[in-house]
Amino acid sequence: MPNIKIFAGNSHPELAQRIAQRLGTEPSKVVLKKFANQETCVEIGESVRGEDVYILQSGTGCGEVNDHLMEMLIMIHACKIASAERVTAVIPCYPYARQDKKDKSRAPISAKLVANMLSVAGADHIITMDLHASQIQGFFDIPVDNLYAEPAVLKWIKENIENWRECVIVSPDAGGAKRVVSIADRLNVNFALIHKERAVANEVQRMTLVGDVDNRIAIIVDDLADTCGTVVKAAEKLKEAGAKAVYAVMTHGVFSGPALERVMGSCIEAIVVSNTIPQHEKIAICPKIQAIDVSSILGEAIRRTHNGESVSYLFGNVPL
Repeated sequence: MPNIKIFAGNSHPELAQRIAQRLGTEPSKVVLKKFANQETCVEIGESVRGEDVYILQSGTGCGEVNDHLMEMLIMIHACKIASAERVTAVIPCYPYARQDKKDKSRAPISAKLVANMLSVAGADHIITMDLHASQIQGFFDIPVDNLYAEPAVLKWIKENIENWRECVIVSPDAGGAKRVVSIADRLNVNFALIHKERAVANEVQRMTLVGDVDNRIAIIVDDLADTCGTVVKAAEKLKEAGAKAVYAVMTHGVFSGPALERVMGSCIEAIVVSNTIPQHEKIAICPKIQAIDVSSILGEAIRRTHNGESVSYLFGNVPL
């Protein structure tokens, strides 16, 4: 493909390789290293003058969020001042996405700060997937394509759950209700909602189930699996309410802290995540984790953007 360069940061080189392969090219040369004082150094290894540049860096997971963010900003800046025609940041998992509003006094809106940093660094376009809150698109004054893992999730449910027509799609909190209703409508099944109250962040105090899951397969759907406290408690609540089996489908599998132990000790049959964040090591430790490959969606979005085509087809379909 002419006039296109795909650069990969250190966060997910395997995904970049898959995307490049789909586009019939190879990831472009870049050297990423650190000086002795831990400053990030980026050396772009080939000319980008007049080229359409795509920089892939997943912004969370792996315990190095800030390093990966800084690395991406420097790569964008380096390509921009090297006369790249257009620089697109491909961020499968947007960093700081949960800090998207001022929910208490003196709280920062860090997702907006990240948006400002990307724009100032020189990004002309953002491609991301399943933002925690879709309003984050409004933090930018440049085009943002927020792709959905939903078509890939629907495909996985239909191929891997035998009696999927009898399942119930469950949202573990009120914030994810819209996502769950959309999936339930497309599968033509019922949905349920769990209302949770938190004492402090990442700790759920009390849960209330709204909906009927008795003698049915429950599928919990959310955008992010972090410490997995919520999803494990939600699974217990669904089992108490008579669910035959509980599955969990999340777009971004961060799995920080005690998450893997919690999942292994839970009543969840399988927790399915996309590969927006590397999952190989986690799957080796916790066999309940399964990964859906979304490189075809991201790759097709890059191809369509490069050719000036619409990406709206990807909102409802998985490219072949």
